[in-house]
Amino acid sequence: MNLLPLAITLFLVLDPFGNAAIFHSVLLKVPEPRRRAVLVRELLIALAILLFFLFLGKFLLGFLGVRPATLSISGGILLFLIALGMVFPTRSVLGEPDDAEPFIVPLAVPMIAGPSSIALILLTASKHPAELGMVAAAVIGAWLASSLILLASPWLLKLVGTKGTRALERLMGLLLILVAVQMFLDGVSSYGALEFP
Repeated sequence: MNLLPLAITLFLVLDPFGNAAIFHSVLLKVPEPRRRAVLVRELLIALAILLFFLFLGKFLLGFLGVRPATLSISGGILLFLIALGMVFPTRSVLGEPDDAEPFIVPLAVPMIAGPSSIALILLTASKHPAELGMVAAAVIGAWLASSLILLASPWLLKLVGTKGTRALERLMGLLLILVAVQMFLDGVSSYGALEFP
């Protein structure tokens, strides 16, 4: 299994450039001395959730009776919808943040450890059950790169501005559309091979 393409795909799915502005707005009402600590905590929680699904997701899939081909098709559709949202952004469904300090929702879940990243990890783990260590390394690498961008997001937003951040997010969305379509086609192909050997 090639580690780099998986890490890059996960990085695109985690969408740190698109999340930077959302993280910034959610953390605005947190006292400034607490913001970095809250962000680091949410990032670590998200990593723990991603690794949980990596190592225990196969038992969940086995319990539900979900085939890898089904996961590939549904994951491809989900990634495609996420990518469309990146290319054609609409108003956030998260609503206005309240005065409370965010905990797990919405930063750790679903902004980082969301349905698309979890589906991708489950699919990869089901395809490469003997290489979970390499998959974990790819997950940690993508998470680390995303975390560094989010930690530097106040400086990044000042440097490239809102338009620059949106342009980066749309570019990542276009790349992710290609990955989503390929994942969908792989799932259809695998399902067809199972049904019509």
